[in-house]
Amino acid sequence: MTNFSVTLILLFSLLLSHGIIELEASTNQPYRTGFHFQPAKNWMNDPNGPMIYRGIYHLFYQYNPYAAVWGNITWAHSTSTDLINWTPHDIALAPSAPFDSHGCYSGSATIRPGGRPAIFYTGSIDSFTNQVQNLAVPKNYSDPYLREWLKYTYNPLISATRPIDATSFRDPSTAWLGPDKRWRMLIGSVIDNKGSAILYTSKDFKHWIKVEQPFYSDAKTKMWECPDFYPVSTVYQKGVDTSIYGPNIKHVLKTSLNEPQRDCYMIGTYDIGQNKFIPDPESSLSGDSGLRYDYGKFYASKSFFDSAKNRRILWAWVPESSSEEDNKKKGWAGLQAIPRSLWLEKSGKQLVQWPAVEIESLRLNEVKLQNRFLQGGSVLEVSGITAAQADVEILFDVIELDRAEVLDPSWTNPQVLCSRKSALVKSALGPFGLLVLASKGLEEQTAVFFRIFKGQDKHVVLMCSDQSRSSLDNTNDRPTYGAFLNVDPVQERLSLRSLIDHSIVESFGGGGKTCITARAYPTLAIDGDAHLYAFNYGIEGVSISNLSAWSMKKAQIN
Repeated sequence: MTNFSVTLILLFSLLLSHGIIELEASTNQPYRTGFHFQPAKNWMNDPNGPMIYRGIYHLFYQYNPYAAVWGNITWAHSTSTDLINWTPHDIALAPSAPFDSHGCYSGSATIRPGGRPAIFYTGSIDSFTNQVQNLAVPKNYSDPYLREWLKYTYNPLISATRPIDATSFRDPSTAWLGPDKRWRMLIGSVIDNKGSAILYTSKDFKHWIKVEQPFYSDAKTKMWECPDFYPVSTVYQKGVDTSIYGPNIKHVLKTSLNEPQRDCYMIGTYDIGQNKFIPDPESSLSGDSGLRYDYGKFYASKSFFDSAKNRRILWAWVPESSSEEDNKKKGWAGLQAIPRSLWLEKSGKQLVQWPAVEIESLRLNEVKLQNRFLQGGSVLEVSGITAAQADVEILFDVIELDRAEVLDPSWTNPQVLCSRKSALVKSALGPFGLLVLASKGLEEQTAVFFRIFKGQDKHVVLMCSDQSRSSLDNTNDRPTYGAFLNVDPVQERLSLRSLIDHSIVESFGGGGKTCITARAYPTLAIDGDAHLYAFNYGIEGVSISNLSAWSMKKAQIN
């Protein structure tokens, strides 16, 4: 009997570790969000194949149906009419054939002529994670919810050829149709230690030919994951279809780089005759000046053109900062960031992102503060809202700019600078901003703030998100994130918007020029015990010209 019990325990442990069975999720869920997309339970990572079809928004995502850890990867599927409230459907793609027997990995959706959607995705074909590219189409095009998908009989349609390593060959992009009526699609890889976007072309969407030279490669990067390529208007904030090419258009090439995880992009010119991307001179993927969608936890992003509202919408996975053991106890892991509209900033040198306007439908009980002066070392509580689930916008006036601290020329890395000069380090102008998910006694707080420095020929604004005091539980990762904000405080006020949702804080500085997403797991500042403050720990005073804060209703998600 003893031997039987030991055998049973060992079998249970083996099945649990492989995600074949799962433990019941904890009923105590202080970190589960109210209006961010997440499945009811288990592991979620990359967003896949977002699109709009017959007025219905679709989001597919990497999902483990059995456990709150990575493994057994499928494409889960939910739909929405407003990007905020979501209805789950059966899993769209699961391993079922030799071409995806070990996992249905990330990919994209393309709307072909006649409004016919198709999915290209990566299949893992063996235990060595060799990867191929596969096609799937809806079983019934008349179903606006696209609840059933058929894998193409002749998959895989694209396999790795030398010098591509088949274990580093994944995440096909949305395809676009060129003026020559040929389809084009990117696949992420690394070749000769250079991160690369490999271009394939096709006349019929089924037979694909590799272009000899990479679409773009960078020796300072390694494996490219989840490449994305799309046009942006140089004239309007409206989005444009992925296949648009011509005057008043620039192109964006984005990749997801690991170690550390970050989503980087370049703005440049698409040379369709040479089948290559030419970045603008000031645009790069690496170094302290490289552009990112978000300078915090934000990875494996995927955009799509929303033809109903003429905008480009961006999704991204927000991983946990808690331990795997804590994730198993919670019974879930992973969020999606709030869908964002994005467009080219008027300078043409960077993108601007802003939460999809639909999120404002969840706002309740606005609290307004105007013309409040914050003396150095002061804190002002924003009461009357549910601070654990809120949306807040604040606008600062800074007068004494001539007293700003001089920026040392060696301070080129904003994340390092934010770590050195945390929310507790006083300077002339800053830190000032918001303390979110804060306990009453401020033992716990996530600080999102600005500092202003005096540079050689202009003022420099630093935006930080400091999680070092976000939780008394020191088993969590509590990093500090930072970025320089391209705003001249002489010419304009400093704006900050933060979406706060129990264990996630998404912040947008300068109207969306700089974005930072953070995770926090407070032990005191939970639900009704969470507080929100405006603060100024600098020497000089700053003014709040306007602050608006709202409680947020709970969205209907899965």
